[in-house]
Amino acid sequence: MSEAIPKRSVIVAGHRTSVSLEEPFWARLKEIARQRNMSINDLVTEIDASETATGRPGNLSSALRLHVLPDLERRLAQAGGPGGSAGSSSPQNPGGPAVARETTG
Repeated sequence: MSEAIPKRSVIVAGHRTSVSLEEPFWARLKEIARQRNMSINDLVTEIDASETATGRPGNLSSALRLHVLPDLERRLAQAGGPGGSAGSSSPQNPGGPAVARETTG
């Protein structure tokens, strides 16, 4: 049984809307906003404007995840995790880069 993804209320360009975003992504998004000395609403508005201008293929929730992802990957690489200098192999691919595998159930 899976739990529903929480909906979060945000104001984008002066309009109230909601996004469905898992807690780890939401927490990191808030941290990015704090590091940039801006509100979460201002950061979401900036992401929305930039993604809309480039022809975002998905919805706002997806755009927020995609904004957080490179930041998380960079932090992981700095910590020596998969894709970084240490830990570049996995049990499924010894000696090579770790590869995410999609499973169906």
